[in-house]
Amino acid sequence: MTFQTSFHPNGRRERKYAISQTEYHILRGKLLHFMSRDPNAGSSGKYRIRSTYFDNFSNRILNEKKEGYLNRDKYRVRIYEKRDHYINLERKSKRNNLTFKSKCMVTRREFEKWRIGDIDWMEHDERPLIRYLYTEMKYNQIKPTTVVDYEREPLIYPFGNVRITFDSKIQSSLYNTDMFHKQLPMVDVLEPNLIILEVKYDEYLPEIIKHLLQLSDTRQEAYSKYQLSRMYG
Repeated sequence: MTFQTSFHPNGRRERKYAISQTEYHILRGKLLHFMSRDPNAGSSGKYRIRSTYFDNFSNRILNEKKEGYLNRDKYRVRIYEKRDHYINLERKSKRNNLTFKSKCMVTRREFEKWRIGDIDWMEHDERPLIRYLYTEMKYNQIKPTTVVDYEREPLIYPFGNVRITFDSKIQSSLYNTDMFHKQLPMVDVLEPNLIILEVKYDEYLPEIIKHLLQLSDTRQEAYSKYQLSRMYG
């Protein structure tokens, strides 16, 4: 199974909601009549994601999220199914109401260097995202802070480039960043009856999908998995 996540340099719109297990089963059943399963998910329709998020001693990135900054950046290292053969460094950027994502492949050895603060080699790396991260690590002292695990079920719809995901079983390692340890101790950070629904699209959300969702903006909340992971500290 090969995990190839999408790359959207031109910005995407994103909505997040917390729904109950009952709502999930009903909504999923409706959407599957019109949407396709993401082929990356394989026969089960789901896969496990593990991400390590960066922050600094003053929790700048966490606080920018809590305070609703319109322009902010978040760095993370992501793997799938707890394996180390496909490792991405990602930067997720918010610019007003649009979300931008850039990424590059990295190695396990490079990640371990970040954990111990070995960053001088990054300054002239050929990958631009590595150089951007170097600046953040050197001048804003961000570093790997916490690991987040969750299970994702993705659905796709070609018109509007819509991607709907259901995220569940969200767990945090608190301050342990040994992300390649398959038995890394984790704690649950989301109520077991809740699912995080994410709706991502380009310039428009097709009417059929909007109708099937039937979710009002009053139920929309900023359910950041990183923010959930820091609820204990």
